[in-house]
Amino acid sequence: MTLFSNRFTQLFGIDHPVVQGGMQWVSKAELVAAVANAGALGFLSALTQPTPEALAGEIRRCRAMTDKPFGVNLTMLPAINPPPYAEYRDAIISEGVKIVETAGNRPAEHLPALKAAGVKVIHKCTSVRHALSAERMGVDAISIDGFECAGHPGEDDIPGLVLVPAAARALRIPMVASGGFADGRGLVAALALGADGINMGTRFLCTAEAPVHEAVKARIVASDERETDLIFRSLRNTSRVSRNRVSAEVLEREAAGADFDQIRDLVSGQRGRKVYETGDTDYGIWSVGMVQGLIDDVPTVAELVGRIMGEASDIVSSRLTGLLGDCAGDKAVARVVAVSR
Repeated sequence: MTLFSNRFTQLFGIDHPVVQGGMQWVSKAELVAAVANAGALGFLSALTQPTPEALAGEIRRCRAMTDKPFGVNLTMLPAINPPPYAEYRDAIISEGVKIVETAGNRPAEHLPALKAAGVKVIHKCTSVRHALSAERMGVDAISIDGFECAGHPGEDDIPGLVLVPAAARALRIPMVASGGFADGRGLVAALALGADGINMGTRFLCTAEAPVHEAVKARIVASDERETDLIFRSLRNTSRVSRNRVSAEVLEREAAGADFDQIRDLVSGQRGRKVYETGDTDYGIWSVGMVQGLIDDVPTVAELVGRIMGEASDIVSSRLTGLLGDCAGDKAVARVVAVSR
């Protein structure tokens, strides 16, 4: 048992309470397998694959790279022509994957099939009320996104410093904190706030194994915490993206009263995909969190996870224990770690 073993790590069979969330166009086998091999929990992105059959192939490719647990993210968003979510779900089940991260819409319609197959479900949400709803549906764990996160932070604008303890107070099932995490300091803070671990997207995007152009990683390293934009606010579908020429034009059109059809050409997923493939970071919108201000290198996944766990251990055993005095000893360390229950 590691120092930070808790109910979340035990439930999902991992060594460290660190999760790599499913990122569109990014969460492919090479990244996810590296995360799993480092003792953390990684998620393939189902909808990055063009068909359910392609997803099955990607799952097999990942399994060839690791014998450790990993999962698949299934994000369900409103669409005129929605993907065949049930077929993607069935591909996950048929390939024997036992962990799924759901996001976007309520996962209720998929839970019976997933549960019948012995799949554990983590649902990603942005509010306590939605977390409680998912808990009542029967999910096994929650990933809760604070306002700092990349992608969709919801419409409540509640930062993690408030959202995480509020959710921890209300939930009975394990919960990981997402949005604004990049290092051991964040992990210890999340545990102290009542979370059972951390979920990171942007930090894993900026690793050697992330299958994106090096110019994207360099842009993250060069940017600070102020260089993101919140688009789609006028459409009640807020999304945090890297600040660039396209996000500026989207905001300009929104300010002029544009509806989605009038910005559709700018925000297409295929343009975002090209950013990752070509390294032209001004070609389309692409998700990044405020946490980019804490990122200043491009380590391997193993180096990153090892560093996070080392920093967290040092903080708990040295800095925090020292604040309690010499008499605290190992009991103080145990109390701090036990915050994650």
